Amino acid sequence: MNNCCAKKEGNAPKFKNYILIVLLLAGIIFYFYLEDIVNLLVYSLMHLEQGFHLTEAIKFFLYDTPKVLMLLISIVFIVGIIRSYFSPEKTRKALEGKPLFIGNIMASTLGIVTPFCTCSAIPLFIGFVESGIPLGVTFSFLLAAPMINEVALVLLFSLFGWKTALLYASTGLLIAIISGWVIGRLKIERFVEEWVYEIKSGDFQMEEGNITFTDRIQAGYTAVRDIVSKVWIYIVAGIAVGAAVHGYVPENFMASIMGKAAWWSVPLAVLIGVPLYSNAAGIIPILQALLEKGAALGTALAFMMSVIGLSLPEMIILKKVIKLPLILIFIGVVATGIMIVGFLFNFIF
Repeated sequence: MNNCCAKKEGNAPKFKNYILIVLLLAGIIFYFYLEDIVNLLVYSLMHLEQGFHLTEAIKFFLYDTPKVLMLLISIVFIVGIIRSYFSPEKTRKALEGKPLFIGNIMASTLGIVTPFCTCSAIPLFIGFVESGIPLGVTFSFLLAAPMINEVALVLLFSLFGWKTALLYASTGLLIAIISGWVIGRLKIERFVEEWVYEIKSGDFQMEEGNITFTDRIQAGYTAVRDIVSKVWIYIVAGIAVGAAVHGYVPENFMASIMGKAAWWSVPLAVLIGVPLYSNAAGIIPILQALLEKGAALGTALAFMMSVIGLSLPEMIILKKVIKLPLILIFIGVVATGIMIVGFLFNFIF
């Protein structure tokens, strides 16, 4: 009886792998014919006429929703496997003892490859500070981690091409490095809550044990289940807003508000983006619609970076470990960097 049960348990991972392969092949086929399926649904089954605002909005929504969700599931699955190789403890130890600026560069780079979300802000911040990692280095990591993530890069690449994705990654990395360096030079450790410095976690070391690749595949499944179930609503909402912009907002109006001719468009985009909250997957469809309607690339990127990099929930969470003056300094430094990038790319492109 025990041998039978063991055999069934051993076959379970193989069965899941077969399901993964089947789903992958089905997804590729569906993705390849998605545009034809949407056209059939909109024009033949729903009998909507081409060229109307409502038709364009519905077509945008029906096409982008499955496309973005499929991309998100694929990316989150891969990120879940990557996450199994990293831990907050490993990241913290990698940054210990590094000099300023070099530490900012390393922290920002680690922020890209370690997919920690906003909810990780407090434990990561405490772990970094109590380990003696400089405050500016800590902020470089906390800024790069949510803003320059795999989801944003892959979706940008698939929707706008490699140049836009590379542009976003390089400018986001530069903002994280310089912002952290500036905050470090200001010597404002006094604005960190006193209780943070009093915590000593000791030399705790995460025991990974003998993790097999099958375990890492399972981590990918778990990531998809946990993450997609929480963010899909933001994605659908973002695509709905993007569909409305795509279908109903006149191109001339959008160009006048977020075009190159309006010098104040970049500060306005950052001002609007700071109090908003969305993840990368939710804001990118809106970015796509804005660009299609005539928004300047620098202005659109500034809006996207402010929404992702200066999210209101993260500021609220960080308020538990840092004082209000430091939060305002952090917002001011990062917002200034984002505006500089916006103006620069509006000038170049």
